[in-house]
Amino acid sequence: MEALRQRRAVVIGGGLGGLATAVRLAARGWRVEVFEQGPRLGGKMNTFEREGFRFDTGPSLITMPWVFEELFEAAGSSLSRHVRLTQVSPLADYVYADGTRFTYTTSLPEWLETVKQLEPRDREGFMKFMRLGARLFALSRETFLRRAPLEPPDLRSLGALRQFPLRHAWGSYHSTVAAHFRSPHLRQMFERYPTYVGSSPYRTPATFAVIPYIEYAYGGWHVEGGLYRIVESLIDLARDLGVSLHTSARVSAIEHEGRRARGVTLADGTKLQADVVVMNGDAALTDEMLGGGNGNGLRSQSERSLSGFVMLLGVKRKLEGLAHHTVYFAEDYRREFSQLFDERRFPEDPTVYVCAPSRTDPCVAPEGCETLFVMANAPSVESPWDERQTEEAKAGVFGRLSKGGFPDVARETVVSDVWTPGRFARDYVSPGGAIYGTHSHGWRRAFLRPPNRHARVGGLYHVGGSSHPGGGTPTVLLSAKITTELIERHER
Repeated sequence: MEALRQRRAVVIGGGLGGLATAVRLAARGWRVEVFEQGPRLGGKMNTFEREGFRFDTGPSLITMPWVFEELFEAAGSSLSRHVRLTQVSPLADYVYADGTRFTYTTSLPEWLETVKQLEPRDREGFMKFMRLGARLFALSRETFLRRAPLEPPDLRSLGALRQFPLRHAWGSYHSTVAAHFRSPHLRQMFERYPTYVGSSPYRTPATFAVIPYIEYAYGGWHVEGGLYRIVESLIDLARDLGVSLHTSARVSAIEHEGRRARGVTLADGTKLQADVVVMNGDAALTDEMLGGGNGNGLRSQSERSLSGFVMLLGVKRKLEGLAHHTVYFAEDYRREFSQLFDERRFPEDPTVYVCAPSRTDPCVAPEGCETLFVMANAPSVESPWDERQTEEAKAGVFGRLSKGGFPDVARETVVSDVWTPGRFARDYVSPGGAIYGTHSHGWRRAFLRPPNRHARVGGLYHVGGSSHPGGGTPTVLLSAKITTELIERHER
């Protein structure tokens, strides 16, 4: 009869990775319980609603939509039954400190004409850069994005690794961009992509050329009603599959006997047994939850990824001419990253990203209004910002927007919600407010993130942006797939 006992999994954290893992395990017959310390599931992929405005508080677009489709199919459903995706076109507008402005369109002929106007020789450079990204993506799909680190490789992975261009693994992303583009505007534009994983373009390996390739080749997508609709759909799937979902339920400890996880203890003292425990919180917290002595402890500030300074603004008028995505670049990009990572302070002149989903989706704002997500990169912190630091960050952001021609919306802003690194740290239990766990500076940090299967404690697994293969919504879903497959392989 023991052989017929339903295996039990406890997932710590109800973020995107935790929900996806719960759905996959439940679809394979596991009894799954998810414990989320916050009041709402979704983790950093969350939502804020007020006075008819609906904001995504985390990711503002998705890429690689087939990864989402595969997850829903694994649960016996389909993505299209739950959400409607719209490809955002153009991809973005870019605004520079010298007044240059252009549109990054998904039409290759139109885009190459824009490139020609900036620097004719860069048309070929762009095509070469995309070919490099395509090759890296093809190889990573067989290796990095498919398998856990340190697990024995299969023949497909070994074959792909033999073709891997080592100079692109060890070389600098900044140098690779510079080798393909002469235009300073195009260089700055493509150097922004490592910030998608909370890192500096001057310190990441050239393999990150895969990110702009994926976005251009497969598009950036908006979810009608906001990206949180994906979380809501996963919640529905999980419940249909029998997953027990708990909110405002903090796990205080991972119980283990020797080198084997046995369950968890909740903050209220409740103890729960489990065959496996999946950690969807920041991987740096695992050692603390084990009681110490089973890992390397909390990472130092120098290892953490970027945090963010975010303003969610509901504006009671339409902003004509505003794109769905717009980037307002700082004048000195290298100095900005030096202040972020070396001086550990908010930049004097920040690059500012504005997402206006209401330009594409009328469901997210009242009629005649705009929903704005305004973000600048910020360093992770040791202590929360005080009011002065927050006001200085606001002034820096609005100063850059004003210089870029963004209208003054102060008097027409009827909803405002501000996120600082300290709030990210508090609400998401992310050390220092680091959004992506560790940064991806250097080969080791980029490719040897905390493994999906704990190296020392059996039955303990990691999933999410702080573990392999890294941050970003599709990558987190791939992390869930890898973790589920490891559990099925090692826990039978």
